[in-house]
Amino acid sequence: MKKRKINPKMLELLACPVRKTGLEYDAENQELISKSAKLAYPIRDGVPILLVEEARILED
Repeated sequence: MKKRKINPKMLELLACPVRKTGLEYDAENQELISKSAKLAYPIRDGVPILLVEEARILED
């Protein structure tokens, strides 16, 4: 799978739908990370999927 970059301006605009906090980009796993909600939202074909039911729960 080809790793894509995310537009930094877009990342500034996106927020976790649960906590309404900023997200961090994980290029290796192609995910957006919400540390406050402990969720990782997938990025598919360059599109962030900010749906709680699609998110992966992060372990402590």
